[in-house]
Amino acid sequence: MIRKILIIIAIALSINFVSPAHADPADIAAASRSVVRVVLAAKDGNKVAFVGHGSGFVVAPDKIVTNAHVVEIARQESSVVIGIIPSQGGKSYGGRILAYSPSNDLALIQLQDGGRLPAMTIFGGAVGDGADVVAIGYPGSVDRAQGLNLDDMITPMSPVKTRGTVSGGRSTKQFDTLLHTAPIASGNSGGPLIDNCGRVLGANSFGSISDGNDAEFGFAVSAREILAFLRKAGVKVGSTATPCRSAAEISREEQVREDAERAKVEAAKQADTAAREAKEEKLRTTITQDIITERENQIAIAALMLALSLVAFGGAGFLLGKSHRNPAIGSAGAGAFLLVGAVIIFLSRPSFTEIEDRVAVALKDGNSNQQQQVTVDTSGKYQCTLIPERSRITVSQENELPLDWKEGGCVNGRTQYGRDGAKWSRIFVPNQEQTVTISSFRPDRSEFTTERYLLGLDAMTKARSIRQKYGNKACTTDAAALTDIEDMVKAIRAELPGQANERLVYECKKVTE
Repeated sequence: MIRKILIIIAIALSINFVSPAHADPADIAAASRSVVRVVLAAKDGNKVAFVGHGSGFVVAPDKIVTNAHVVEIARQESSVVIGIIPSQGGKSYGGRILAYSPSNDLALIQLQDGGRLPAMTIFGGAVGDGADVVAIGYPGSVDRAQGLNLDDMITPMSPVKTRGTVSGGRSTKQFDTLLHTAPIASGNSGGPLIDNCGRVLGANSFGSISDGNDAEFGFAVSAREILAFLRKAGVKVGSTATPCRSAAEISREEQVREDAERAKVEAAKQADTAAREAKEEKLRTTITQDIITERENQIAIAALMLALSLVAFGGAGFLLGKSHRNPAIGSAGAGAFLLVGAVIIFLSRPSFTEIEDRVAVALKDGNSNQQQQVTVDTSGKYQCTLIPERSRITVSQENELPLDWKEGGCVNGRTQYGRDGAKWSRIFVPNQEQTVTISSFRPDRSEFTTERYLLGLDAMTKARSIRQKYGNKACTTDAAALTDIEDMVKAIRAELPGQANERLVYECKKVTE
């Protein structure tokens, strides 16, 4: 008995235990695109001397957030210039200070030289104690261990990522901060602290020092401070308060939903089959009874006509015996007519082999009528509403989405979608952003989805080269053009990661005009 109880407990624990979600590598890679090294150098004529460096992150295509103490010397000394070194590519940029707030250790840098970098999204919701976090930046201890020189430090390279957890809601007295255990060092200052979805929770500012070593705990200026600072500076940034959900969790739930949908469809098919079989059996019984009735009626009529023909033949014989020749001939003719009619009616009675033929004809007519009734035109204007519980929100959030759909895949009167299995899809590869977006619509479910892939420069370059092979088609009914769009979606999708960084699912309802 005890053994059975232990087994039951073990099974219950295995079912209910859920390991904490870890950051998806694709989200960390996407966040790293937006992290920069902030280098300070003193110029004296033709000579350049390295002053120091920190980290920063992109909040708008041409704007960088870092710590105020990172760029403090650039405000004090006119000979000190700021250099922004992206994490990828082959180009660096100059920078100038737009806003400076030493009270909460934040600064805003304007990217110069026409530079544009992918921006991060800031999470404005509450951060729970024990939440997983990742610190991204350029710690000087790693640079020293690798033996990097000044030329190396002004060359784009991937930042360092360290993992930890939020360690209580302890803040400094001066401003709101997050205490965390992700290892940071000198040089991480100004770099982002992100959640498992790659969204900014704070800007790493300083650490607790133990025995002169690098920080055992880190303090990050909270997202609340960053958002207030950026609002005051007049900078519009991407932000969301939707809790982070892992891609694996969303995939599992979608799989369960799809399985339930398939089971529902299968049950409906089985019910429809059972109803059809019952209807067919009932129809067969009715038709069988009708044929039996028809046969009995025709046999009865044939028997009656046969009897009448015998009477007519008897009358003809009687009249002939009385020498009434002409009436006898008429009576005999009537008898012959009735006899032939009786034989024809008897032979033309329905056979039992006609039962299946009549059933097939009746079912065919019924199915034709049913198909005509279920044919629905899905064209029209829709208002699509985000379904948060089915979505993974990381970089954007549009709660409402208007959609003008036409049969054949024309969207909003200007963009042609191509067939993509049970749905219609179009892939978008912009020239100025490092994001590939796949938009899809399923008319049968009135469901619109947006999948966003946040890619590095190399992957974006490849996606753009594929897109250029196919061109950009407006709404069309040309079969070759539609095939072109379908091929483009397949070709670019084959180069994308297996999991999108963001997936928004919308329920669409027709708008009554």
